[in-house]
Amino acid sequence: QVQLVESGGGLVQAGGSLRLSCEASGDTFTNYGYGWLRQAPGKEREFVAFIGWNGGSTKYADSVKGRFTISRDNAKNMVYLQMNSLKPEDTAVYYCAASPRVGVIQYDYWGQGTQVTVSS
Repeated sequence: QVQLVESGGGLVQAGGSLRLSCEASGDTFTNYGYGWLRQAPGKEREFVAFIGWNGGSTKYADSVKGRFTISRDNAKNMVYLQMNSLKPEDTAVYYCAASPRVGVIQYDYWGQGTQVTVSS
């Protein structure tokens, strides 16, 4: 079992920055890769970024490449999403999720989400 708690969301103007944090507890932190996903009102949840168990591999949605950076601190059981050059279309609830380090990416555990609102 993994418990995930996101923080760092808020209201920001277009062009601004936010850093989301996700604190993990429960099972061994390095047993999992972690992803950030988001869901805007009236839309399906979509992938944003993923980081492997040791931080050696990362993946990004095309819509955020070059603007967002995912990272992890295995000593602190933390995952981060640095978001720069934010756009109104980035407005969504952002979720942190954990996927077992072996096998295909499958998000077995989810946080409660944190709201990000980007004003134009």
